[in-house]
Amino acid sequence: MTRINTNVASLYAQNGLAASNRSLSTSLQRLSTGLKINSGADDPAGLIASEGLKSEIAGISQAINNSQQANNVISTADGALGEVSSLLQTITGLVDQAANSGAMSPAEIAANQLQVDSAVQTITRISNSTEFNGLHLIDGSLDYLTSGVTKTAISGLTISQANLGTNPNMPVQVNVLTSAKPAILEFTGSAVHASVTLQIQGNQGTQSLSFTSGTTASAIAFAINTNSDSTGVVAALNNPANALSGISFTSTGYGSTSFVSVQAQTGSFTTVDKTGSNKTRETGGDAVATINGQVVVGSGLELKLNTNALNLDMTLNSSFGKGKTSFAITGGGAEFQLGPQVSSSEQVSIGVQSVAADKLGNSALGFLSDIVTGGSASLVSGNAAKANQIVAQAIAQVSNLRGSLGSFEADTLNTNIDSLNVALENVTSSQSSIADTNFAAETANLSRAQILVQAGTSVLATANSTPQSVLHLLQ
Repeated sequence: MTRINTNVASLYAQNGLAASNRSLSTSLQRLSTGLKINSGADDPAGLIASEGLKSEIAGISQAINNSQQANNVISTADGALGEVSSLLQTITGLVDQAANSGAMSPAEIAANQLQVDSAVQTITRISNSTEFNGLHLIDGSLDYLTSGVTKTAISGLTISQANLGTNPNMPVQVNVLTSAKPAILEFTGSAVHASVTLQIQGNQGTQSLSFTSGTTASAIAFAINTNSDSTGVVAALNNPANALSGISFTSTGYGSTSFVSVQAQTGSFTTVDKTGSNKTRETGGDAVATINGQVVVGSGLELKLNTNALNLDMTLNSSFGKGKTSFAITGGGAEFQLGPQVSSSEQVSIGVQSVAADKLGNSALGFLSDIVTGGSASLVSGNAAKANQIVAQAIAQVSNLRGSLGSFEADTLNTNIDSLNVALENVTSSQSSIADTNFAAETANLSRAQILVQAGTSVLATANSTPQSVLHLLQ
């Protein structure tokens, strides 16, 4: 080197030292923050991927929290419903005791009635007061809203789940293709011509009735109806204007599980089905319908639909027969955000019906509010049998609601939490591999950078002193 105005070797050394200093600074920054990407310049593509994964992690974490909070909501509702169930069981015992009027004085029955009144009032109070963070749970606030339900076609409707998506409402089209039927047998004679003992059997049980020769159809029908609550079979004259026109034996229930059996244990008694063929036993028929295009085979008058979009239980009015009816679901329900993305595919809703006294029961039997003092099925009015039927229906409704909520909690919420936890592990691992510092590798880079900085500093000093050799040429 015989030039002094330009020291190229020093420039080389300076560039190398600057690069080593940057490498040392980067290693120190990564080791101090624990992050491999501290700015966009560290890894532009990695930064984009890392930020996307961070967004997913935030969404999944919140979805897990949402699911856990939904679990708390459902558990709170189920706890309150458990208390309602206990009260209904207590009422059942009181009603059954009051029916034992031969051993119960009117004062004792009145005392039972007071206890029933108190229990019914408590059920309504629980319904109105059960809350979660200010949200009413079992007073009907979380039930679905409907419009256009025709009571002459649909006597009962429970909507467990409806996914409206981005639509303001969901139309429901019902087309009954085959109406539900009770079981029917007919006796076409006007009277029995010889003594006979009949075994009358239905879904509620069996009774044996004996009739002497000449007993008319109307007398036979009266005797059967006296025991209809224990057999599930009612009798009616084929032509009420003519007491000698024959009898129809009809099951009180509808559907293929309902039956009527009329058999002569002694003597002769002939019954026929609707085609005129001799038969001693006949079953009913189930309703068949389409609901929003889905074919549904019911159980008697009950239709159940369970799809991703709609889950409902519907009771057809027995007088409706075949035909079409429609209504709309206009909103309501408890909607839970269970996924990281806010979209209808990651949201689940469930309907929670009211368990107030005036909602438990049905229009055919009556409601729980009818068994209190002054009601049509109160104990003091002697209607323990009707009260028992109402309470049994109420118990079934509460049990079904608890089962629906329990299934939602176990099969939807808990499995969703488990699935999201696995997703969170995998996404977090991916994000960590991109953005987090590998300390083993980075400490090796730090050692290398430290050595290069020290060597670069020494080399730069040597390069800066090299031009001094020119002085020897000037001596």
